[in-house]
Amino acid sequence: MTQPPQQPSHPDEPSNTPPGAPNTPPAPPAGGFGAPQDPPPGGFGQPTPPPADPFGKQPQQPQQPPAAPQDAPAGGYGTPPPPAPGSYPTPPAPQPNGYGYPQAPQPGYGYSQGLGGQPGQPGMPQQAYGYPTQPMQPQYGASQPGGSGGKKFSTQMQIIVAAAVAVVLIIGAGVIYSATSGDGGKDEASSSGSTGGEGKGGEDSGLAGGSEKVPANTKSKVAFQVPQPVVKDIVQVEGSWLTDKAYVKTGIDGINGYDRDKGTKLWSVPLPGEMCTTSRHMSKDYKTAILFRETKPTKEKKYPACDQVGVIDLAAGKLLWSKSVTSATGGDRPVTFDEVTLSGTTVAAGGTSGGAAFKLADGAELWKPKTGADGCYDRGYAGGEALAVVRKCGTYDSPQLTVQALNPTTGAPLSSYQMPAGVEYAHIVSTKPLVVAADVGDTAGDGSGISDFFSLDAATGKLKVRIPADAEKYAGDCDSTEVEKCQNMAVGNNRLYLPTERHDGTSEYGDTNEVVAFDLDTGKLLGGRADAGDRNILTPLRMDGTSIIAYKEAPYDKGGQVVSIDGETFKQTTLMENPDDEAIRKAEKRFSVGSAELLYSDGQFYMAAPAVHKPSSYSPDEKVYLVVAYGTG
Repeated sequence: MTQPPQQPSHPDEPSNTPPGAPNTPPAPPAGGFGAPQDPPPGGFGQPTPPPADPFGKQPQQPQQPPAAPQDAPAGGYGTPPPPAPGSYPTPPAPQPNGYGYPQAPQPGYGYSQGLGGQPGQPGMPQQAYGYPTQPMQPQYGASQPGGSGGKKFSTQMQIIVAAAVAVVLIIGAGVIYSATSGDGGKDEASSSGSTGGEGKGGEDSGLAGGSEKVPANTKSKVAFQVPQPVVKDIVQVEGSWLTDKAYVKTGIDGINGYDRDKGTKLWSVPLPGEMCTTSRHMSKDYKTAILFRETKPTKEKKYPACDQVGVIDLAAGKLLWSKSVTSATGGDRPVTFDEVTLSGTTVAAGGTSGGAAFKLADGAELWKPKTGADGCYDRGYAGGEALAVVRKCGTYDSPQLTVQALNPTTGAPLSSYQMPAGVEYAHIVSTKPLVVAADVGDTAGDGSGISDFFSLDAATGKLKVRIPADAEKYAGDCDSTEVEKCQNMAVGNNRLYLPTERHDGTSEYGDTNEVVAFDLDTGKLLGGRADAGDRNILTPLRMDGTSIIAYKEAPYDKGGQVVSIDGETFKQTTLMENPDDEAIRKAEKRFSVGSAELLYSDGQFYMAAPAVHKPSSYSPDEKVYLVVAYGTG
C-alpha cells in the first residue's frame, strides 16, 4: 500500500518537518512517462465463493492468543504482541503474491488553452502539479522509501518508455481543442461489468441501495476549471465540499464557493492565515470545521501556529466563529492542533498538545487540552456518525495508544481498547462501525500506515477481529501521523471495502486491480470482488447507502469513469465517463488519485488539489488547475 509523503505537521511533533515545509521532490519536467503500461497475460480468474480467499490465503480462524512476549527494544519491533486487555484472532502468515508493482510516473504534458474549449486565463502560472501529499512515482531499479528494494527495468518497460517519449515528442506542441459535443470518443466496453453502453442510462435509472441515479447520458463534459493561483512557495489549500447549490474549495487566501454547474464564484470567506486542515464531515445544514494559521507567514515567523479552530457555514458563505484555546493545565499560550473533525453538534481538535472540543453553533468550549498525571493526551479525533479518539500515553520511544468511543457532549469515554504494543500511530477509518488501521511494529514496510485493521465493538471496547492487510496486496492509505486521514477505502454493510494493489492484467500493456471486501465480524475475505478491467484501476471514494462510489482510473488514452459498485453483488454501474479528448484526459491524469480531493454527486465530479506550489522551471508554458469539474447531461 503505497503512501503519499505526509503533509507538514505540527512543529511540536518530534519526528516531522516544520509545518508547511516542502517535503515533496519537484515535479518532473513536462513530457514525462505516460504511455500505457499493461502487463503480460496473467490476470485473475473468476472469483471463488466464500470462504475461499481470492488471493490463495485461507480466511483466518479465531485462535487463542500466544503468551505475552518480552517487551520489544526501543526503536525496533518484530512481530507485534497482542494487547494486554483482550484476545484477537492470530493473523495467518502472509503468502507470496504478485502485487506491489510501482506505478508508472504520471505524464507531464503541457497545453495552452482551457479545458472543454474554455480559454486559459492570462497571468496564471505555467507549472506542473507538485503537491506536498503527491508522491513522485518510483522509478524502476530504484529503492522505494520503506520498501524492500526496487524492481528491474525490464525490456518491456524500456519499450513502453520509448513509446512514451515518442508520444510526447509528437504531441508536445499540441493545443487543446473545443469539446463541445461531449462524446469523448467511442465508448469502449470493459470486462468490469460496467453498464452505460453508448453513454445512455437505462430506463430504470435508480440504483439499488443508494441515492445516486444513473444520468440519462453518462458522457461528461468539462463544466468549469479553476486555475492554480500564483504562489512563491508551497501553500496548503486542503478542503473541498459539496452543498445542494455550491462546490466549495479552499484557496490561498480563504474559502470560495462556486456554482456547482457553471463555476461562477458565489462567495468568498477570507482567512487571516493559511489553511492547515479541515473536516471532511458536514452537518445537515452544511456547516463544517476548519483549522487555520493565526497569521500569514513573515520573515520573522515563517510558520505561524495552527491554533485557530473555526466553523464555516457553507450554505451562506460565512465564518460563523473562530477561536484559539489555552491548555487546562495553565499558561496563556494558545494550543496548536494537527487535526479537526465534526460529529453531530461537536467540533473536536487534537494534536501533540492534547485535544479540545467546542459547540458547533457558537464555539463554546466543551473541554480543553489536559495532560493527565500519567502523561496521556488526546492525539486526535474522528467524527461523522459518532465521535472517537486516539489517546496516547507512554514515552516517544515506547508509546501506548488507546482508542476510545466518546460521548460527544462531555468527552467521557464510552468504551476503550488498548492497541497492541509496537503501534506508534493509529488511524480511525470509521466511527460507526468503529474500525481502526495501524502499522503494527512497522511491518507494512511501505509507508502506508497499515499492516492491520481492527474491528471494534464501540459499546464494549472489545476487539471483534483483527484483519491482516498485506501491504503487497492491498492499496489503502492512512497518513502516517494523523488519526482521521485514510483514503482509498470505504466502510459499510458491516464490511471493509479495499482495493488491491495494481498488478498484471491480461492485455499486452497496462495494469489492473480489484475491490474486495472483508467481513467486520469474522475478518473473512468475502468471495466476490469488483474487477477494474484491463488497463483500469478502481479506487473506492465513499459509500452511497449499501453501494460504493468508486473512481476508475483509465489508461493513458482514455478518460476516467465514476462507477457505483453494488455492496453485495459487486456489480458495477457506470455513472460518468470523462472525455477521451487528449488535453482533457491529460489534465484529469495530473490529479494523483492518492492525494487529490475527488467528489462525486448527482452527475457531477470534481477533482481538486490539496496544495499548490510555485511555478515549475521545467515546464514554464504549462497551464495547471486547482480544480477541474465535470458534468453529465
